[in-house]
Amino acid sequence: MSVWDRFLGLFSKDLAMDLGTANTLIYARNEGVILDEPSVVVIDKQTGKPIAVGKEAKKMYGRTPDTLIAIRPMKDGVIADYDVTEKMIKYFISKVSKRKKLIHPKIVIGVPSGITPVEKKAVIDSAKESGARRVYLMEEPMAAAIGADLPVDEATRMVVDIGGGTTEAAVLSLAATVYKESLRVAGDEMDEAIIEYMRRKHRLAIGTYEAEDIKVNIGSAVPLNERKTYTARGKNMVTGSPDSVVISDDEIRKALEEPVKAIVSVIDRALSKTSPEVASEIHQSGVMITGGGSLLKGLDRLIAEETKMKVYRADEPLRSVVKGAGKVMENMKKYRRVIIN
Repeated sequence: MSVWDRFLGLFSKDLAMDLGTANTLIYARNEGVILDEPSVVVIDKQTGKPIAVGKEAKKMYGRTPDTLIAIRPMKDGVIADYDVTEKMIKYFISKVSKRKKLIHPKIVIGVPSGITPVEKKAVIDSAKESGARRVYLMEEPMAAAIGADLPVDEATRMVVDIGGGTTEAAVLSLAATVYKESLRVAGDEMDEAIIEYMRRKHRLAIGTYEAEDIKVNIGSAVPLNERKTYTARGKNMVTGSPDSVVISDDEIRKALEEPVKAIVSVIDRALSKTSPEVASEIHQSGVMITGGGSLLKGLDRLIAEETKMKVYRADEPLRSVVKGAGKVMENMKKYRRVIIN
């Protein structure tokens, strides 16, 4: 550690970040999660400056005047718009820094296991431009496992992280990834499937967050014990006027068939690539699913039926990755093997 790092360490509190497609979470040393906000930025088209970020920006999404544009700068778990992502990270770091009096913190960031070298560089550069003095990356399935208190340095475990942009199935053993399978189909694609279904079946145009609400309220991977309905609101594609339609859980389950099938398939592929010894250990320990997409009702049951494995959901699926990255940040010496850059 350099003299400069030691000096800054006296005035800084290291951070961990889950830079997600849907939400960004930040964890501070010895404090836990201190920020959880949507990964959305509203930009002034003329000046290029951010007008709102996070929760405030989400409220404006789809409602901005012509002079403003609302952007989700992360796509499929990686940076789609470098400049806007940098502005977003800078805002979030500044927000927690003002409250915690941080100066150029070190940051551990969870990234998709299928991330490319170019995408890695974009994440690191963006974080450094936002004020971080050191940036460390780790794969999200490993972070999720550590965050869920799985003994990744001992037993073999399988973790499936279903986020907003990616589904990642990873087999972990001895603090290393034995096998990984990544698919850029997850929560966002479920929302898109609902939007497309509503357009095709009901001629109703709905927004991204209305689709998300439908998914959360009546979406499911298997039939529910009780029939559920939801009043979807949007724009009638024939008349152009505001309209609403009552839809059922059966309809939305049908709409979600393709993305759900793709998620189950990536898990099947990962299981098929493991050795007999590893497969035996996974059969005993089961498969842990985590991430916002894992909250789809009955998804754990469907995966269990299709794979013939025990499947369980992490206790805090939305925070597993950032909590794991936080534990790594707090004990870099113990977890140095899981850092990928």
